[in-house]
Amino acid sequence: MTSLAEGPKHGYAITTDVEEFAGVQLGPGTLYGALSRLEARGMIEALPAEDRRRPYRLTADGATALERELRQLKSVTSRGLHRLGVAEVPR
Repeated sequence: MTSLAEGPKHGYAITTDVEEFAGVQLGPGTLYGALSRLEARGMIEALPAEDRRRPYRLTADGATALERELRQLKSVTSRGLHRLGVAEVPR
């Protein structure tokens, strides 16, 4: 979902983006399984195919859920770094 936060992407573009920012290589089964589950939950939607590629985009519900999750992860990360003594907890 983070990959789709900046706009619609097709599967290969998502895979490339995730590898760049997360260092994780997604296989086709993993990617399309996740896309299918996210679409079924209303978090993303498929757009009309362009050539043979089908782009996906975040829905409003997906953007809200992503923001909520990222804020929670930020809080957990900040707290963990503080407890390790390597970062200050933001106020």
